[in-house]
Amino acid sequence: MCATCGCSGNGVRVVDPEHGHGHGHGHEHGHGHVVEPERGHTIALEQRVLAKNDELADRNRRWLAERGVRALNLMSSPGAGKTTLLERSIVDLAGDPPVCVVEGDQETLLDADRITATGCRVVQINTGSGCHLDASMVDRGLRALNPPEGSVVFIENVGNLVCPALFDLGEAAKVVITSTTEGADKPLKYPQMFAAADLVLLNKIDLLPHLRFDVAECLAAIHRVNPRTEVLQLSATTGAGLPAWYAWLRGR
Repeated sequence: MCATCGCSGNGVRVVDPEHGHGHGHGHEHGHGHVVEPERGHTIALEQRVLAKNDELADRNRRWLAERGVRALNLMSSPGAGKTTLLERSIVDLAGDPPVCVVEGDQETLLDADRITATGCRVVQINTGSGCHLDASMVDRGLRALNPPEGSVVFIENVGNLVCPALFDLGEAAKVVITSTTEGADKPLKYPQMFAAADLVLLNKIDLLPHLRFDVAECLAAIHRVNPRTEVLQLSATTGAGLPAWYAWLRGR
């Protein structure tokens, strides 16, 4: 058990909905602390665990590069619109570029079923009590997915604005999705997530007339935490702003 984020190594499953089976795996990680009985104090293990994860992430990155595949790590809080954005993007892109998806959730195949309905190839990773994906899980997911050469793999991480930012998965870029329903202060409250972002998508702009959300305040907060990141405003529901997102994808 990870004392920092509550992750457990038990219950991780990689499920291929197309073939209707899954594989149970424990995963070795724990970026929190353990108690040393002899001295009775807490020893930090975060650096060691993250270093091991980074080695596996580099292996994933080489595996993807050998196949000409780009992976994007999509991160957000629950309900920000990751799956809705994926559904819309897959349909609109229409195979240009080809897309596959690794879905990360603690339980269920609900999101994988939504992606499957678009005709896209998807593998579901259920993390059990784990609150994020790590490089080892993604390694197994990628091998089950077997993405075609020249494709883009969207890795939809577990909904969480804390732990996913710490773990390199071997992705080409980290994309953070925030939404107008969450509040403009989230970049300041969860700075590590936004500091890691190569791109921030501000979703649900169609709801702005109905919300007390200050776009300028949110943009200022994002750039205060991460001056280098690009921000795109869009609505996955209405399609507003999506051409800029697709242009970013194709440009990458």
